Amino acid sequence: MIKDITIGQYVPGDSFVHKLDSRVKILISLIYIIDLFLVNNFKGYIFITLFTLLSILISKIEFRYIYKGLKPVFVLILITALLNIFMTGGETLVFKWKFLRIYKEGLVLAAFMIIRLVFLIIGTSLLTLTTSPIDLTDGIEKLLNPLKKVGVPAHELAMMMTIALRFIPTLMDETDKIMKAQISRGADFESGNLIQRAKNLIPLLVPLFISSFRRADELAMAMEARCYRGGEGRTRMKQLKLTSRDYIAFTVTTILVVISIWSRMWK
Repeated sequence: MIKDITIGQYVPGDSFVHKLDSRVKILISLIYIIDLFLVNNFKGYIFITLFTLLSILISKIEFRYIYKGLKPVFVLILITALLNIFMTGGETLVFKWKFLRIYKEGLVLAAFMIIRLVFLIIGTSLLTLTTSPIDLTDGIEKLLNPLKKVGVPAHELAMMMTIALRFIPTLMDETDKIMKAQISRGADFESGNLIQRAKNLIPLLVPLFISSFRRADELAMAMEARCYRGGEGRTRMKQLKLTSRDYIAFTVTTILVVISIWSRMWK
């Protein structure tokens, strides 16, 4: 289950999406996420579904990566759906049993939340799967550059965000190894009540924290050994340049947003 987390992983390729400017991909991802919450009917989500499927096909990312990214959050999606079903009131009663009541409005809201969470994970996974950590850092920094005028450390923020994203798969892999090692020594992470399970996690969390601190220290030493001193005066071998494919991708995304806003007026 831990190895199934795909956020932070990069799959090299030469597809249309891989070749897009990282700034454009970040902006498209942000617009895509906002658009998910703008739509308030199922007709609008048809266009988002088509856009998502088209993006996956063009990126040439195998569907198994998308499925692997969704597997760890199936329980979270299920819990979210159940909470919306049983905690949302309304006017049209669909089911009643003792104190349990299910309304049509709750079912609709639960369906919306499931769709939004699934597409949210797919969209963020596509961004990291098709963008290398270096390009992601450069893109975030370029987008944050205007904030330098008000004292925001754009480069440092971009570097921290990218390092954190990059080390998610590494830490997950480390967690899996430590868990298997502790299980082979007799540790039990599944039996017992909630409090007992929390106590059983101590043999897992302690070595994981120690390993994380060691990796952070090694990374800091490696950056210092390469004379890293932040973003001031740094140059790049590859400069980010917008091309026709970037304008095409952004235009298609803009059309999607216009359709989504228009769909809110559909009855």
